Amino acid sequence: MRYHAVGSSDVKVSEIGFGCWTMGGPNWSLANGNPIGWGDVNEDEVLAGIKAGLDAGVTHFDNADIYGNGRAERMLGDCLTKLGVNRDDVVIATKTGHFAGTHRHAYEPHAIRHQCEQSLRNMRVDHIDIYYLHHDNWAPDGEPGNLPEAAAEVHKLRDEGKIRVIGQSAYSDAGFARSVEVLKPQVFQSWASMLFDNFIRPGAKVQELMSANEISYVAFSPLAQGLLLDKFDPENPPSFDEGDIRTGNADFGTDRLRQLKPLMGELKGRFGDSVEDLASAACRFVAAHPNVCSVIPGFRNERQARCNVRGGTDTPFTDADAAFCRERFTDLQLRG
Repeated sequence: MRYHAVGSSDVKVSEIGFGCWTMGGPNWSLANGNPIGWGDVNEDEVLAGIKAGLDAGVTHFDNADIYGNGRAERMLGDCLTKLGVNRDDVVIATKTGHFAGTHRHAYEPHAIRHQCEQSLRNMRVDHIDIYYLHHDNWAPDGEPGNLPEAAAEVHKLRDEGKIRVIGQSAYSDAGFARSVEVLKPQVFQSWASMLFDNFIRPGAKVQELMSANEISYVAFSPLAQGLLLDKFDPENPPSFDEGDIRTGNADFGTDRLRQLKPLMGELKGRFGDSVEDLASAACRFVAAHPNVCSVIPGFRNERQARCNVRGGTDTPFTDADAAFCRERFTDLQLRG
């Protein structure tokens, strides 16, 4: 496994980390009732997956308060405790901002502090290694943004030793740029895959922003929620469990899957045709970009965990490998 520093900090993360979103199981937005989770998970299977990752050198676990409304954080804490993991041997990240609870907005300073304290309890730790603001919607619609107050509170939490590194998860160039000005994060997080590399591709605004400010990038959804594993049949598109965020997503419909099919054939011809080969290629593609310190595919069990770690142990992508993938997917950019 390869390891990389997070920004200019002394925190190092495994090139392949484990995203914990799936551990939260089914979930729905309190704002509009839309699905924001995944199918249900079995904790024993998750435990076996975490052990497989640790055995392969995975040290980075990325969570959030909203994943199962605390369930994923609690499950991670339970699993690491059962496995007897030394706290200093892992890097634990989590986020705040999507889960407002009874607060008017999740970025009110007292909401951030309350949620940070709850996350510490959920995961059974005395500090969080990387703490992200989860999105760039810093205030209710039509009201002045409260990013300065939120940033001040996060910096207090760092000064108190409750968190080590400040991060920003966002979904727009403008959101990342505004965060750099006020929050001054050392790491960004957002989507990145062959199907959506807008933030990390050469010449991208966010890529230039990171290079100028010593900011690293943690990439979620490198497998594009399974699309890059070539496991869906265009003529029989998948259906998903209630509470799964992929429900109703046109990316998993017949038209998109038909567009994707021949491109997956080309990937198989170059990198191998097993699910493990495709997962490794997808993760290595993202990891090959400047400033990317960790790629965090999700997992539900030991089989998926073992599949994911290949990307951190196989030979890194060459520039030619990355260009091969980018050229083929330029006209099929979607978020996944």
